[in-house]
Amino acid sequence: MTLPSPTLLWFRNDLRLADNPALCRAAETGAPVIALYVLENAAGGRAPVGDAARWWLSRSLQSLGRDLEARGVQLVLRSGDARTIVPDLAHCLGAGLVAWNRRYDPVGIACDSAIKADLKATGVAVDTFGGSLLREPWEVKTQAGDPMRVFTPFWRAHQRLGEPGASLPVPAVLVGSRTPVPSEELASWGLEPTSPNWAAGFAEVWSPGEAGARARLADFLDAGLARYPDERNRPDLASTSRLSPHLRFGELSPVQIWHASEHAGAASGRAGIDKFLSEVGWREFSYHLLFHWPRLAQDNFQARFDAFPWRTDPAGLAAWQRGLTGYPLVDAGMRELWQTGWMHNRVRMVVASFLIKHLMIDWREGEAWFWETLVDADAANNAASWQWVAGSGADAAPYFRVFNPVKQGETFDPKGDYIRRYVPELARLPDSAIHAPWQADDQVLKGAGVRLGVTYPRPIVDHAVARARALDAFQALRGRDDV
Repeated sequence: MTLPSPTLLWFRNDLRLADNPALCRAAETGAPVIALYVLENAAGGRAPVGDAARWWLSRSLQSLGRDLEARGVQLVLRSGDARTIVPDLAHCLGAGLVAWNRRYDPVGIACDSAIKADLKATGVAVDTFGGSLLREPWEVKTQAGDPMRVFTPFWRAHQRLGEPGASLPVPAVLVGSRTPVPSEELASWGLEPTSPNWAAGFAEVWSPGEAGARARLADFLDAGLARYPDERNRPDLASTSRLSPHLRFGELSPVQIWHASEHAGAASGRAGIDKFLSEVGWREFSYHLLFHWPRLAQDNFQARFDAFPWRTDPAGLAAWQRGLTGYPLVDAGMRELWQTGWMHNRVRMVVASFLIKHLMIDWREGEAWFWETLVDADAANNAASWQWVAGSGADAAPYFRVFNPVKQGETFDPKGDYIRRYVPELARLPDSAIHAPWQADDQVLKGAGVRLGVTYPRPIVDHAVARARALDAFQALRGRDDV
């Protein structure tokens, strides 16, 4: 019996089998399925995956490859320009259909549109699906039909559209190709650092892959959902879901998270469900913004910020990147980032505010550093969140909100446990001194083995002086029109 023409299934930011519409469509054809992942290069205009995210991608592809192999499907790896690779492979295989789940960044959209046109022009069918969001970015709009610029009305409008559809199961049957397809070796891509292996500690913290994502979600829903509204701002506690890298690589979908949360939350009340899903909603809003304002990562959303007097401060930027600012909460966050590839969201806001408002360094410098160092570096979330803190974005924090890193530490890390974990040279300081060691008397410092300027830096900027400088600069923008 002659099998139908094979289906080429192109994986991107959806490295899972469950709730994968493109995979379900491929299985539905009954044709042999060839799975493909392309490590795209700059030829297509795409920013390369950041260094920390490359580590995650390597582990996630290993997991996906094993899961597909267990079902008789090969995962083919190729690197280069997807605009050439995908059509060429489809034609070489004699594919009757190419299927993928959509992307929403401008480069991804342009790439996918070009490939789709190329394939259709040569008689190859293309099916695309919305597998990465609860709703497509164009579905939520104002009453006038315009994109939305403020989160709260966006989320209310989103919710008025009703619950997302059911999560799709893994297809019961997948047919693989009888003939192996040439594939590059994952190891040849060099995604994981070796010398030095600065990601050595990542594997102790993370379990990339679909199974790891499901386990992480189950643990959070079982032990963390009920406490989430009260504890989500506490970096010293295991208070958040830590699902962001799994979402970034699509090892589980927001639809799965939605339904699992609604089901699990029945025993813990609405408060935890609503607060947690609103954070999923912020991700939706970020993609809404990126889709409608494609230069979100490059340009100020509010054009008046183009006149902001950013400072060039290589020494300050380096101190911030290395976690040597002299402000313990800021330094703990930046070191957590380096050691684990992740940072607690409350601390992300504090360190971002410090770079932008204490040092007056352009938010784009911070966005670029997070892109390289976060395992969950996401084109939409990263840009939208940095602009929110800067005050230049949609639904932005007020320009006059300058986080005080000492007060933030005292409020959200009251006993200093988070700081002691990541800034061990301060571990012996008492709770009363750990958030502002420069204010401690000499005997306290000596007893804790802290020598300011030697074992731990003095603050690189005075908070009161920096706050006043930032407010003066932001005040000058108030009279400018936002165009």
